[in-house]
Amino acid sequence: MTVGSRIAQKRKENNWSQEALGEQLGVSRQSIYKWESDATLPEIEKLLALSKLFGVSVDWLLGVTVQDASQEQDIPPQEELTDAQLQMVEEIVSRYLAAQPKVKARRRWPWLLAAVVVLIIGGGLFKRLEQLGNEYRNLQGALNSLEYSVDHQISGITGRVEEILKSQNHLTAEYGTQLLDMDGENVAFSMRAVPKTFNDGMDAVFLVDNGRGVQEIAAQRLNGGAFSAEATVELTDKITLSVVFVESDGTRQTQLLETYYDLYTGSLIDLMVDSFDLYGTEVADGRLVTYREYYAITKNHHVAKKVGNRMVEVASEGLQVGLFRNQKLVAWAEPCDQPSGYHGFTDSQFYRLPVEKLTDLTGEDVIVVGALVTDTLGRQYMCCDVPYEVLFTEEGKGELTYSSNGMCDRDPDTWTLTAGPDYNTATP
Repeated sequence: MTVGSRIAQKRKENNWSQEALGEQLGVSRQSIYKWESDATLPEIEKLLALSKLFGVSVDWLLGVTVQDASQEQDIPPQEELTDAQLQMVEEIVSRYLAAQPKVKARRRWPWLLAAVVVLIIGGGLFKRLEQLGNEYRNLQGALNSLEYSVDHQISGITGRVEEILKSQNHLTAEYGTQLLDMDGENVAFSMRAVPKTFNDGMDAVFLVDNGRGVQEIAAQRLNGGAFSAEATVELTDKITLSVVFVESDGTRQTQLLETYYDLYTGSLIDLMVDSFDLYGTEVADGRLVTYREYYAITKNHHVAKKVGNRMVEVASEGLQVGLFRNQKLVAWAEPCDQPSGYHGFTDSQFYRLPVEKLTDLTGEDVIVVGALVTDTLGRQYMCCDVPYEVLFTEEGKGELTYSSNGMCDRDPDTWTLTAGPDYNTATP
C-alpha cells in the first residue's frame, strides 16, 4: 500500500469524506485528494496530525514498519537519541527509500520530506529535528514559489501574445471595452476606439468573435474622431473584440482590442459531488465487489451565484445524480436519507449508487459520479466527482483508484444521458 492508500483506508474506516478530513486538518479537499492519489506527500505537521487523528504511528502511514496499525507505539519523550533509536531510525529511512521508485532529479525533494518525517516517530525526537524541519519548509517554500512563478508565466503567455499583437499593429490612439451585462445565455459589451491617424471619409466597424461566429457591428462616429458601438452575443468561454478602420478607398485595417475568457464557465454553479467511499473498492471478474451500499453526496446544491444583475441557483427538481462509465449513463442514483455512520455532512443530499450494475470492467474504463444540473436560467451542465479507473495487479486483482485525468467535461452534449444495454450494465 502507498502512503495515499493508507490515508484513504483510515479515512474510510472513520466514514469521513475528503472534505470532512480536510476540515479537521485545516486543509482543502483538493489537498486530501492529492495525498490519497500520491500526487503529493503531506507536510511534517500534517503527517503528525494524521497519526494522532487515526491512532496509528507515522511509520505505519509511510509503510515502513511491520507493526500492526492498531498497535500504539510507546516511545517516551527524550532530548537525546539512544544508540538503539539511532539504529532504528537509520533502518526505517533505508527501508523507506529503498522501496521508492527511481525518479528524475528534479523530483527528489518529496523523498527528502519522507526521510525527515520518518525521523519523528517519537514525540521527543521532534525538538532534535526542528532545525532540519525548518530547513525543509524553507526549501519547500522556495520550490512552491518557483512553481507558482512558472505557472504564472505560462498562464500569462496568451495575454502577452495579445499585447505583442496590439503593439505590432497599434492603429489606435485610445481604446476601451466594457462588459455591460450577461444573463447566462448572452453577454453585452460596449466598445470604443480612437484611430491614431484619422482621415476624411474614414469609417469603422467592430468585430465580436465568440468562437461560434463573427458579428460585424457598425460603429457610431463621435466627436474627436472616436468610434463606438454596443453588441450582444451568445455567451461562450472566449470572446474576442476588435475594431476595423475602413479608409475611403475601402482599405481595412484591424486592431485587436480585448479577449474575455471563462465568462460562461464562471457563470455556472460549482456544485460539489463526492463519492469518496468508492475509492479502493475491489474488482473481481470485471465486477465491483459490493459488501454494502455506496453513496454519492452533493453539497450546497441550493447555493446561488450572481450572473450579471441576476441571482442564479439550482432549479427546483433541477438535479440528477448518476453513475457514468466513459461518460455514458449506467443508471441514475436515487435520493435517500443520510445513512447512519455518516457525520458532519451539513447542507448535503445523499444518493444511493447503483454500483452493482457495473460489469465487464477493464483498465480502459473511467467511472465517475456526475450530476446533471439545471439552473434557474434553464441552462444544463455537468458537475462531477474525481473520476476512477480500475488498477489491476499482476495477479489479476483489481480495485478502483483515482484517475490521472481529473477533469470534468461540463458540456452535457458530450455525455450519453440515457442508459442502454450496450453500456455493459447488468439487468436490475
